[in-house]
Amino acid sequence: MKDLLQQFSGIETPFYWYDLSLLDRTLAALKAANKQGYHVHYALKANHNPEIISRIKAAGLGIDCVSGNEVAHALKHGFDPSDVVLAGVGKTDKEITYAINHDIFSFNVESIEELKVINEIAASKGKKPNISIRINPAIDAGTHHKITTGSKENKFGISDEELFRSTDLIKSLEHIHFIGVHYHIGSQIMDLNRFRNLSVRINEIQTGLVEQGIELPHLNVGGGLGINYEDPDGQAIPDFEGYFQTFSENLKLLPGQQLHFELGRSIVGQCGSLITRVLYLKESGATKFLIVDAGMTDLMRPALYDAEHLAQNLSSESSKVLKYDLVGPVCESSDVFNKGIELPESKRGDLIAIRSCGAYGETMKNEYNLRSLAKPYYSRP
Repeated sequence: MKDLLQQFSGIETPFYWYDLSLLDRTLAALKAANKQGYHVHYALKANHNPEIISRIKAAGLGIDCVSGNEVAHALKHGFDPSDVVLAGVGKTDKEITYAINHDIFSFNVESIEELKVINEIAASKGKKPNISIRINPAIDAGTHHKITTGSKENKFGISDEELFRSTDLIKSLEHIHFIGVHYHIGSQIMDLNRFRNLSVRINEIQTGLVEQGIELPHLNVGGGLGINYEDPDGQAIPDFEGYFQTFSENLKLLPGQQLHFELGRSIVGQCGSLITRVLYLKESGATKFLIVDAGMTDLMRPALYDAEHLAQNLSSESSKVLKYDLVGPVCESSDVFNKGIELPESKRGDLIAIRSCGAYGETMKNEYNLRSLAKPYYSRP
């Protein structure tokens, strides 16, 4: 990224920098890998930047939302309601009403009580929305415990046992249209065998539902495909082909059944970087601190998940490499990006690029400590 230094001149740090050319190449790779013609919904929570989602819309993807405001954002930016899915364990009556009024494609329902609430609200509107029920398959995603969503300890979805006990209730609800089941076992999954295990589990559950006379025209397997945070240049685009092939080879779709995915990080993760400037250097014992002007308010992932992003000094020409703790200015001990990271000898004023911030970076930024929000800038094709 050193070749971008001139473009960065005069821009107030910290800021987000998006490589829209890489985003376009990623979307093209996704489309080429999807030889089976599966339905892909972009997980809007990963990044709702209008420049980003306009390209995602142009690529023909749908939208996966987890709040009423995300639904409104998607509709505002031109997505058709028939391509919008609404998930989330705590949908409010207001959010449900809004989505019903706008005739979205489907709700991903996460509890039996929620199912009853949607049925009641739909009845008051004289409508019959599509719903899929999210099943917690008790599958280990093999990822950080704070981004695992498919084990029994997680708050998401219901067990297949509860679903089987509720089939008569589902059939009795006159103001919902039950179209299928939904799964999502976690995020940042690099081992494709986890998705093979999910496919096997889905096959078992579907067999049981069909035996109970449940029709399942749609199946939603969520997302979760990870990106390479250690080597973003060496693997800028994830293995979409292997991902889709894993499901194609292991998932037994029912006749005419449509398969849906909800990918977020894998689409936008590598196209964004957080650019920050060195404020101070400080030593404490054996530790060298590199204090920068970006903080956990700009990029929450390290504080939330102990996540590590590759950091690069764009300014230094030194051949001397030192170990630093890369930290921000926020008044919290958790405001740390990297500990013991090796960088060329750095000085006040150097620009640091924190890579792979396109997902869960800008969308999580906040004003804690009354800090200003980092602005986005773009490298256009």
